[in-house]
Amino acid sequence: MNVVIHKQRLASILSSEKSIRKKYGQEMAKKITIRVNALAAAHSLGDFWSPYSGPERCHELKGDLSGYFSFDLKHPYRLRARPLKDISKREFPSEKDRWSEIKDLAIENITDTHG
Repeated sequence: MNVVIHKQRLASILSSEKSIRKKYGQEMAKKITIRVNALAAAHSLGDFWSPYSGPERCHELKGDLSGYFSFDLKHPYRLRARPLKDISKREFPSEKDRWSEIKDLAIENITDTHG
């Protein structure tokens, strides 16, 4: 999957494991690196469709964050991303098919999506 980071500050932090560790600590750095690498290695977001989601626990957000996807890191933090192409107006046979259509993802931030 094509994964981009548009925000320069976040891109700078995620550019090396050393800078990730400095910003987020050892345990978070490990999880962030694993998640970003898993996204880059995936064919599409459909690879994270439940029950295949595993430790990432990928889910689509609702409400004000509708259209964004969240990936578990270290509780309560999540990696939040959005598809680069808007596919919300298209119809798909299933949600899994819709997720499988998402092959370009922009990492927006690392945040507590519950707060």
